[in-house]
Amino acid sequence: MSGLAETAGVAVTAVGCGAVGGIFFAFDTVVMPALARLPGTGGADTMRAINVAAVRPGLMTAMFGTAALSVGVLVLAARSDDGVRAALLAGGAGAYLVGVIGTTVVRNVPLNDALAADRTGEVWPRYLRSWGRANRVRTASGLLAAGALAAAVGRG
Repeated sequence: MSGLAETAGVAVTAVGCGAVGGIFFAFDTVVMPALARLPGTGGADTMRAINVAAVRPGLMTAMFGTAALSVGVLVLAARSDDGVRAALLAGGAGAYLVGVIGTTVVRNVPLNDALAADRTGEVWPRYLRSWGRANRVRTASGLLAAGALAAAVGRG
């Protein structure tokens, strides 16, 4: 792959990381606080609807397409002769894969499943705290990955 194509691929991956991190940031700062204020089961019911709507091509392509690109970035890191650039590439891709995708699979999805199954309303208060903490990990990881990859593009 040419240097220009590699740089473009890393730049696209950085944008994907930032976009996904931005979506999670919006949830942390706007959506979840608003849902927490809804009376009765309104917040939990709305979050259940959001969780169903989220599993659509737009978000799934952004999240998992960026994950696939991140795997490619890891390959570039392994082939790089520039140690700093390699660390930025590997660190950015790793932050996205572990912090965003790993946290989503290990923490957020199981919490979403528990909320979907809950009909007593007991899960919602714990869900807000636990899901929020995990989402902040995803937010920080996505934004950190975007920054590291953007810095690697600058070294490209």
